[in-house]
Amino acid sequence: MAAGGSAEGVQSLDRAFLLLELMADAGGEVAISRLAADSGLAVSTIHRLVRTLVGRGYVRQLPSRRYVLGPRLIHLGEFASRMLATWAQPHLTRLVDVIGETANLAMLDGDRVVYVAQVPSRHSMRMFTEVGRRVHLHCTGVGKVLLAQLPPETARELLVQGGMPARTELTVTDPDELLRQLPTIADQGYAVDDGEQETGVRCVAVPVPGGSAAGAISVSGPAGRLGLDAVSRAVPLLQSAAAALATELGRDGGRPAG
Repeated sequence: MAAGGSAEGVQSLDRAFLLLELMADAGGEVAISRLAADSGLAVSTIHRLVRTLVGRGYVRQLPSRRYVLGPRLIHLGEFASRMLATWAQPHLTRLVDVIGETANLAMLDGDRVVYVAQVPSRHSMRMFTEVGRRVHLHCTGVGKVLLAQLPPETARELLVQGGMPARTELTVTDPDELLRQLPTIADQGYAVDDGEQETGVRCVAVPVPGGSAAGAISVSGPAGRLGLDAVSRAVPLLQSAAAALATELGRDGGRPAG
């Protein structure tokens, strides 16, 4: 194969994955015009790539002629989640070694957040969340820090869709109040659940860089042991672990040229 053909083949792959990512960023359903605006690609190029993705089952076309992510991605996603947990394990273990509290990796899953990996604290009294458990966004550190990575309208939609039940007397149940907190969370680069999910438990979380609400790493423990001074010491350690994981995953945030 000529060099030009090889380069074009790689470019087509880049563009196809870009379209899938843009569909996910748009909530999973999007029109061709939106894909063209967000990607900078020609409509004819998008039609050609989307036809291939539809043929492979990675994208479906709705009667409205809008496109949604297809069921073929479910199998890939399940396997990728298992691999992600494997890659995250050493980073979480190091956090437990240094901070002493339970370390978690969580990902956005619709209007919930799901824990995909965990290394428990070695203390006899420790926090434990089942891997695979889905929890609300509004009352967890991981949920709030993931919401802060999203456009405000998307964050509001997820909060309204998922509901904001009071888990403790400290839980924020008003979407407007929480939405006002999100810019500060985004600016400071971390979120704290201060007894909002479970009384007496504190959690601090940071986003994994390189994706739109792609994932979050947190540590959680009894508030008496994970005090506010411990939170301030934990944040740079969490951010370092998140950056290392992102580098390992190859998330440089790059987009293919149009």
